[in-house]
Amino acid sequence: MTVPTPSPDAAGASPRAAGRVGPAAEPLQDLVDHARHTRVVVIGGGIAGLVAAWECAKVGMGVTLVEASDRLGGTIGSARIGDHDLETGVTCWSTRGGAVRRLVDEVLPEATIVTPRDEREWIAGLVKGGAAPLPTEQVLGIPANPWDEDVRRLIGWDGTWRAYLDRLRPPLTIGAQRSLGRLVQSRMGAKVRERLVAPLTVDRFGLDPDDVDVEIAAPGLSNALTRTGWLGGAVADVRVGASGAAIEGLDGGMPQLVAALAERLAERGVVLHTNARASSLVRSGETWTVGFAAQTAAASTSSAATSAEPDQALLGDLPADAVVIATGEAAARALVAPALGAPEFADVPPAGIAREVVTLVVDAPELDAAPRGAHVHAVPGGRGATGLVHETARWEWLAREVGPGRHVLRLAFGAPGVVPATAGLDDADAAALAVAEGSALLGVALDADRTVGAHRDAFTLAPPASALGHRDRAAGVRAAVERAHGLATVGAWLSGSGLAQVVADAREETDRLRRQVLWGAAATE
Repeated sequence: MTVPTPSPDAAGASPRAAGRVGPAAEPLQDLVDHARHTRVVVIGGGIAGLVAAWECAKVGMGVTLVEASDRLGGTIGSARIGDHDLETGVTCWSTRGGAVRRLVDEVLPEATIVTPRDEREWIAGLVKGGAAPLPTEQVLGIPANPWDEDVRRLIGWDGTWRAYLDRLRPPLTIGAQRSLGRLVQSRMGAKVRERLVAPLTVDRFGLDPDDVDVEIAAPGLSNALTRTGWLGGAVADVRVGASGAAIEGLDGGMPQLVAALAERLAERGVVLHTNARASSLVRSGETWTVGFAAQTAAASTSSAATSAEPDQALLGDLPADAVVIATGEAAARALVAPALGAPEFADVPPAGIAREVVTLVVDAPELDAAPRGAHVHAVPGGRGATGLVHETARWEWLAREVGPGRHVLRLAFGAPGVVPATAGLDDADAAALAVAEGSALLGVALDADRTVGAHRDAFTLAPPASALGHRDRAAGVRAAVERAHGLATVGAWLSGSGLAQVVADAREETDRLRRQVLWGAAATE
């Protein structure tokens, strides 16, 4: 069933635009009517677009969401791998800020929120194929104590002595260095940077350590460095009082959140179209028109489904009082540039790196003991894969789901300036490479005969908010977009990667747009 949006009048203008909000209405009723007759189009059905649609719909605004692919959820998805329906893409969220927990509480209050049962991390790809656990007393790989045995195993005696010199160095530039890589190398030496810090930043963020902003990636570290006078002491200082799980997930997987959002949106009268690719955005005064390429097949759903079969109906132009662009960077720039009359806006190459992830289901009882914890990060340049997540070691509910002796592994390929090793391979060869890399990273001989299933995803990994220059870059985009009344842009390319960042930013930016179109531009000043 398709739920209709509020109808425009015969001239194509909304009742709000035509001034038909009754002058005798009470102020509250006037606002209710204003919201009800405000038409919003959200372009993009990933998590940012779904959150933007929800923020508008829950105050009564009329919303239509269009998604170019055949399903909702973006980087949150699922696939049949072997005998199991498993998560692909995003599988958890950072607890920082609490934005995702609040969203889950709103739309999926019956969900069971879980924390990892195993968060141990290892570094692999050392000399002669060695591997060692990441020290527990560290921040972004920077050790609090260079003499920790786990640290020495990773950087050797010479690296340990060099790291110790940090404590003896005069605090000449303390607190001034924003580049994580340059800070670590200058204070603790190249081996700490290359064998402890780089494996984490490349695997987690897709960034070289030199391109990570210390102030954002490790809040408080620079101030602690000023107080203590040495980097190891600063790490120990910022870790004091740190407690609680850093990440959370859902028992049963993250696709439940997408399904719940779709269901709540349908309950609020939002129309959800899949297989509908927006091709143009035209502004006329304070009204927008979203155009679609010829032969766009639109599939609508008002249920909890996250995908639908196309009904082959053509989606005509959509008029709107407000538009939220929630696509990837390239598509967003292509829409915004002509709408703002700024062709140079589209000329900026998208940021991020190409990444492929291969999910394996293997029968390997020797992995029941999780010999290398839940995460293994590879020393850059040492392996084809950048890292591995042992999902069944990490999540107890998933281990129960697949059963003893069976394991789910996710291997990431692709680093800054390095094409994924799986690129150009067919799916079978990519799976075979993932099995070989998994064997090396885990120190356990896996083979094709014990591989139950494999699934491959390819995407562009958006830079995190901690990427040097990202904040200024995003602010420049937002400043240009905000000059156009009734327009907003959301998504990981602006907020930074990570579900917590995306959700919090989508809520904040949609609230700005919502206040602008309901109360006028003065409300945003």
